[in-house]
Amino acid sequence: MSKTLPLDKILQSQGFGTRKWCAELIEDGEVCVNGAVVTDSGARVATDGLQLTVYGEAWPYRERVYIALNKPSNYECSRKASHHPGVLKLLPEQFDRRDVQPVGRLDHDTTGLLLMSDDGPFIHRQSSPKHHVPKIYVATTHEPVTAALVEQLLKGVKLTDEPETLTAVSCRQLAEHEIEIVLAEGKYHQVKRMLVAAGNHCVSLRRAQIGLLKLDDLKLAVGEWCYLGDAELALLKPV
Repeated sequence: MSKTLPLDKILQSQGFGTRKWCAELIEDGEVCVNGAVVTDSGARVATDGLQLTVYGEAWPYRERVYIALNKPSNYECSRKASHHPGVLKLLPEQFDRRDVQPVGRLDHDTTGLLLMSDDGPFIHRQSSPKHHVPKIYVATTHEPVTAALVEQLLKGVKLTDEPETLTAVSCRQLAEHEIEIVLAEGKYHQVKRMLVAAGNHCVSLRRAQIGLLKLDDLKLAVGEWCYLGDAELALLKPV
């Protein structure tokens, strides 16, 4: 069943400002609904398939947003960044207003696939180690990758502040100084610390895949983002 809501409330839900501000925006003729200007801020509008245009820019209505970002280096995965810009600076400001958050965290110098959403249960499911959604990382190492290094990561390494041995779900050499590591959890600096514990050192790190969702398939340049639809979201389940 199609849901109808007052237009100013719809605009507010999309992150365009307070309800009062959105009402003024509508009354000033700056908002189109499915191609037609509407100046009645209280007009009830069906949300199914709703296409808004605000200040001449198309803005499809989305009750919840699911976003993939190809995270650049030197951005923090935090809504309150401290030492580097936050990743929300890479998105339209409307997303900040509607409380879009990173799903988990990548270190400021780690690049690659980052999910973002304003759907709390989704964020919890993707962040919880109980759901065992694998994450694939590609690390460039200081020393050459060896068969012994791969074996050690598969066997498990002990970190000083972790009660249990940490193991890679799978691991394989990609090049002389490049290794792919698959993890089922996401502990603090985990890949970097595991490599150190196994006798090597991480020079750079990129997350290439979450579940079955591959960054390369999204064809995002560094710093670019896209919405995720049902087909992509279905790939984010445990495998």
